[in-house]
Amino acid sequence: MTRQRVSSTSVKSVGYDAGNRILEIELKNGGIYQYFQVPAEEHKSLIDAESVGRYYAKVVKPLYRFRRIK
Repeated sequence: MTRQRVSSTSVKSVGYDAGNRILEIELKNGGIYQYFQVPAEEHKSLIDAESVGRYYAKVVKPLYRFRRIK
């Protein structure tokens, strides 16, 4: 999955597979996570957030099932 870099102190890049509704987050500490059943609107909200890291921590992490891939 192709990820785009974001301006954040904790998140390095974000990718989204609309067909499978998978959000992929690469953290600056090297971890990569895939979140499942994420609506496209949630991806857009994350990318557009004033603080990507805060949005990720408060909205994405607690709401969606995930797996660590790295």
